[in-house]
Amino acid sequence: MKDTIVGISTALGKGAISIIRVSGVDAINIVNRVFKGKNLYQQTSNAINYGHIFKGKEIIDEVLVSIMRKPKTFTREDIVEINSHGGLIVTNKILELLIREGARLAEPGEFTKRAFLNGRIDLLEAEAVMDLINAKSESARKLAMNQVTGKISNQIIILRAKIMEVMANIEVNIDYPEYDDVEEVTYQLLTTKIKEIIEPLEKLQREAHKGRIIKEGIKTIIVGRPNVGKSSILNKLIDEDKAIVTDIAGTTRDIVEGDVMIDGILLNIFDTAGIRRTKNIIEQKGVAKTMSLIEESDLIILVLNNNEALKTEDITIIKKTNKKPRIIVINKADLPTKIKLEGIVLDNVVRCNAIEEDGLIPLKNQIKALFELETIETANPAYLSNIRQQTLISQAQEALQDALTSIKKGIPIDLIQIDIKRAWNLLGEIIGATYQDDIIDQLFSHFCLGK
Repeated sequence: MKDTIVGISTALGKGAISIIRVSGVDAINIVNRVFKGKNLYQQTSNAINYGHIFKGKEIIDEVLVSIMRKPKTFTREDIVEINSHGGLIVTNKILELLIREGARLAEPGEFTKRAFLNGRIDLLEAEAVMDLINAKSESARKLAMNQVTGKISNQIIILRAKIMEVMANIEVNIDYPEYDDVEEVTYQLLTTKIKEIIEPLEKLQREAHKGRIIKEGIKTIIVGRPNVGKSSILNKLIDEDKAIVTDIAGTTRDIVEGDVMIDGILLNIFDTAGIRRTKNIIEQKGVAKTMSLIEESDLIILVLNNNEALKTEDITIIKKTNKKPRIIVINKADLPTKIKLEGIVLDNVVRCNAIEEDGLIPLKNQIKALFELETIETANPAYLSNIRQQTLISQAQEALQDALTSIKKGIPIDLIQIDIKRAWNLLGEIIGATYQDDIIDQLFSHFCLGK
């Protein structure tokens, strides 16, 4: 935290500009030593200064330099940003000069980490910064933005305040039992207050999967034996001829990927090799990839051919996918029906075709119903969005449930307070009010360089 750090904050490559960011106690001094123009010490905060970066007597680039003085900056340290011409050579040359003058190359996410450690943002807001950068849909952007602005953090802060009030009442009862004007903490009162805290926690946990769906999308794979129309369904869904379609069995041998938005939610769709026994080594590897994707997917679209009788391969695939969220698509519904499903119990069955303009509407509607997409707030979403947050919420719930169990058993209230405080600490870990250094280091290591 005592070092002055430097990083490239824009993507490397050809571009109009690159931004090199410097943050720390010596930021202005370091940049001033290589900048020729106005003396940066004498310039006001939040002003842009024109000049040149020099290495000795050699001009490296024509630049604009922005000075932002602490504490009103992202890191709450002095920050200088150099806007140079884009390009690997120019950008890296300026970075090299600044490191030579005493700045240290920033670690991934170190600027955001300093913002967190200096109290500029909390941990949940810090995670949302990276989610904002990685957002793949408008709904994901809005979700991240709501977290960046503290919408979820405020809910956690309010719940922690309620828990603190309970703990304070317990402490007063224990330390000053002779005070008549202090509310007596009875088992009944404690039960009521704990349940009032558990209820919003359960809501956050219950709706957390919606945040994950908005953020990550739904990983969807299309499976079936060869020539049932998997590639045609992919092409129709994404409105692009991405997968090759022929009457030859085994045409698709590798995974073909595409994206489609349904009600503001991203579907990452994978068209897979037709599952069948084959002696072709390449096709065998494609089938093996398909089987591994089945285990990783959020949704399986299992395609059967309406115009053919069920085959052994169809039955095998049905059995292999029966424990996963899936939709059975009876494809080629525009052709005469030859498939017979009597005696086979199947859920989520739709009849479709990839020929007609609206031929896949039944499939899209079934996806909406299966994942309850219509209940997901996409205009102004406020959900937990990652496993760390969800796990801590779950553990906090368990701690409070343990406290309720202890109340039923008649355990002394001062011992029950241990579980209540555990819940308070766990909620603190979500926003970073309490944390462990190694966890913080690991979390920010996944950030971009320069952010």
